[in-house]
Amino acid sequence: MSAMRSPRSTGKVRAARLTDLAALGELSRLCQSDSADTRSLGLPVNGPPIGVFSLFRLPLGAFRPNDLMFVYEEDGRIAGLVRVEREAVRDEWTIVELDAVGMANAGDIRYRLVQQLLREGAKRGAARFHVACADADGNVELLMQAGFMRYGEEHILFRAAGKAMPDAWPEERAGGCRIRPTTSLDALPLARLYGLATPAPVARLEAIRLADWERQGTHWRVPRSSLTPILRFADVEGFVQASVGGGKDGTQLDGFLQVGVAKEDQPHYLKVIALPDSDVSDLIDFGLGVIAARTQRGGDHRHDHGVIAPVRTYEAPIDRRLEEAGFDSIANVNLLMKETLVRVAEPALVPAGVR
Repeated sequence: MSAMRSPRSTGKVRAARLTDLAALGELSRLCQSDSADTRSLGLPVNGPPIGVFSLFRLPLGAFRPNDLMFVYEEDGRIAGLVRVEREAVRDEWTIVELDAVGMANAGDIRYRLVQQLLREGAKRGAARFHVACADADGNVELLMQAGFMRYGEEHILFRAAGKAMPDAWPEERAGGCRIRPTTSLDALPLARLYGLATPAPVARLEAIRLADWERQGTHWRVPRSSLTPILRFADVEGFVQASVGGGKDGTQLDGFLQVGVAKEDQPHYLKVIALPDSDVSDLIDFGLGVIAARTQRGGDHRHDHGVIAPVRTYEAPIDRRLEEAGFDSIANVNLLMKETLVRVAEPALVPAGVR
């Protein structure tokens, strides 16, 4: 741990300015190229989806004014960057980029950037900090030193753009498989499905509320995954597969499918949640058909982007069904979180002593 923070950097951490954009774009590009003297979170999403240099290719509206960016400057040169997305509705912050250049002191640079971010979050009332990273270049050790805890791991699967997409499903076929678009009335069944498919400690940490399941469309940021930030640059749709006869424990649903159709130069997105004994093959095929239908109209080449899908380790065998649909495993990433709230026991009545 101590070796990671020495030698002590002599530069300063400050908020990013508009005049830094060119330097930040170059820094972000270098760090995503896996050079030996650079450090990044190592997420398996190349190019514009989360990189700062995507500022030059994405509409300005995609970056919200309440997002934060801090840089590390030394001798007039920017050598580090941290960027965070703020979810105002839930008071949660997600670190989507943490870069540094310098073989000797990159670890210390990134540690100071994280500490600055945590101090800023304390001032602004952030309840939780989220980050996903590859277990490489000291990422996990650095974040745990800053007070983060690791609570999950995800397999990232990718379906190359060269593979033929299945045809879009007609309404009759989707209805026969009990697949339909979600509505706000599905919030309670979705919450029950999530509770049955997710270990209790993870569900308690993520603390997804009923109101979060009610939000539809591009504002839908649940369920959380390592790739959730790219949904900001996509058209998001949700679909459910209804259970036969009310489902297990009144869940009413066998599975949930989240589809993000990329609007820019990034992969499309699939996320599946299902009961442990459910076969999600139909949901995956249906989701690929939705992407095909949305991207084959017009000449914007969005069908050339491929499809990426995160699957948590406890969600098997969803990863096997994705592989059967043409996906290949490309990476494993860790999920970490830091809470600023203090958990207390809920008040409860207890038996009174009788003399």
